[in-house]
Amino acid sequence: MAAVSAALKPLRRPRLWLGLWIAAVVALIVVCLIPLDSLPPLPDNSDKVEHLLGYFLLAAAAVQLFGSRRSLSLAAMGLITLGVGIEFAQGFTAYRSSDPADAVANTLGVLLGMTTALTPWRDLLLRMEKHLP
Repeated sequence: MAAVSAALKPLRRPRLWLGLWIAAVVALIVVCLIPLDSLPPLPDNSDKVEHLLGYFLLAAAAVQLFGSRRSLSLAAMGLITLGVGIEFAQGFTAYRSSDPADAVANTLGVLLGMTTALTPWRDLLLRMEKHLP
């Protein structure tokens, strides 16, 4: 945990924020691998926006947590690998299908989320924490 703590920004509650980010990653994995029997079918390719937004949010949250260029690069590579890996894993289920276009949408979401590091929003969580009890 010490190596991870060193990679994090100087947050007041780093374990809380890191735990929430990890929980979001796990939730994404579960949602992507469970059967979707109860949901109505989506129009063709409309799920690409969901893929892009999901990975954008995870990457943008990583920007809020991790302070160094190296840790952000590792987070980005990890999220891209996760997005491709989940699509690969879906091909082994009887109830989901693998779609390379989803992997592309996941990757674009990560890249767009990482660009928030170049904006004034990169330290939003740090600024927000100052106002929390």
